Amino acid sequence: MLKVYGCYKSRATRVLWLAEELELAFEHIPVVQAVKLADPLAADAPINTQSPAFLAINPFGAIPAIEDDGLVLFESLAITLYLAKQYGGEMGPKDLEEDAQMMQWALFAATEIESNALKISRIAADQRLESEAGKAEAEVAARLLKRPLAVLEAYFSKNDFAVADRFTVADINLAEVVRYAQPYTPLMEAHPRLAAWLTRMQARPAFKAMWEKRAKE
Repeated sequence: MLKVYGCYKSRATRVLWLAEELELAFEHIPVVQAVKLADPLAADAPINTQSPAFLAINPFGAIPAIEDDGLVLFESLAITLYLAKQYGGEMGPKDLEEDAQMMQWALFAATEIESNALKISRIAADQRLESEAGKAEAEVAARLLKRPLAVLEAYFSKNDFAVADRFTVADINLAEVVRYAQPYTPLMEAHPRLAAWLTRMQARPAFKAMWEKRAKE
């Protein structure tokens, strides 16, 4: 059986959302980030990213990771692309062209958006977005995001989905990265077509089911 390692409040959301969409049967091993624990190596510590049992799965010590019939993967976007091809049907690529497009958007999200979007997410998580210092930090990140988000704004002015004319793993990968910047309202207001696409993605029942579990974690 497929095993998914990682907590909901991590990049594992990408994998867990896809699993909900595909209605995959899997074993969830809720590995937590070691930084959240006072002593991650204590005898009574929950399994975490420094636990020897988890490091045997992913020596890098990061989540998520999966095991699937002997295959171990530990990069979230590689995991979602693999699962979509292995189990996804319409969620995965129909041909080499779609495969390339899905890879393109995954790499675009990871290299052009995620770093600065995560800065906004962390400012919001620390409840600093309303402070002057927090706003200033968010504005710097937002300025750096304007160019890649402008690409997506133009794209989603002409397309309903990231690849072809249907919902695919490419939408999940993009949406879960763009979501990190979502708390900074001015950035979303400046890109209304992108914001509307993201709202549609997050209205999907599978996303809501995943997010409900995340909220209870």
